[in-house]
Amino acid sequence: QVQLVESGGGLVQAGGSLRLSCAASGRTFSTYATGWFRQDPGKEREFVAAITWRYGSTYYADSVKGRFTISRDYAKNTVYLQMNSLKPEDTAVYYCAAALAGRGPTTQMNTYDYWGQGTQVTVSS
Repeated sequence: QVQLVESGGGLVQAGGSLRLSCAASGRTFSTYATGWFRQDPGKEREFVAAITWRYGSTYYADSVKGRFTISRDYAKNTVYLQMNSLKPEDTAVYYCAAALAGRGPTTQMNTYDYWGQGTQVTVSS
């Protein structure tokens, strides 16, 4: 079992920044990748970014490339999502997820085995 807890969400004006954290506990040594997804009410959950633990390979949705940065801290078993130049369309609940094996693309929801509860990000115009 892997437990994930997100934090760092909040309300920010357009152009501002936030840093989300995803702290993992449990069988973290077996995690292949950690990803961030987001979901706005009435819309499907969508991929935002992902990172592999062993090599640190990163993946981003086109909509956030150049603005968001994903990183990992081994000592803290934590993954961060630094979000800069935020836009109103970035408003959503952000979820982190852990994949125990690389059985699919890190951009796909069904690759992931465990999910956090989510943290709200609201960007005002």
